[in-house]
Amino acid sequence: QVQLVESGGGLVQAGGSLRLSCAASGSIVSINAMGWYRQAPGKQRELVAAITSGGSTNYADSVKGRFTISRDNAKNTVRLQMDSLKPEDTAVYYCNAEAILTGWPFRRAYWGQGTQVTVSS
Repeated sequence: QVQLVESGGGLVQAGGSLRLSCAASGSIVSINAMGWYRQAPGKQRELVAAITSGGSTNYADSVKGRFTISRDNAKNTVRLQMDSLKPEDTAVYYCNAEAILTGWPFRRAYWGQGTQVTVSS
């Protein structure tokens, strides 16, 4: 199985920065895309940012210009640099990976446990 372990969440003041990291491990053959989703109380889970193995990126409009996603394919890690944080960024952030595992030639989505990001006013 794939394990996705997130780190870097915490409490910061508005305007501050946080860096989230996610490391994937297990019987991985390949990972196509990795990304971050978030879910705030009373809201649906939404895509924050995603990146493919080739380096193509997508961002939610609400975070463009403030967040930067990057990836180390060799280490199967993804990082989300969050700058100019706003209170509305407060949510649980989940790491996601679309991966092919040994013995199963189909890509599936895998999720981390989530890490809390809280931005105070």
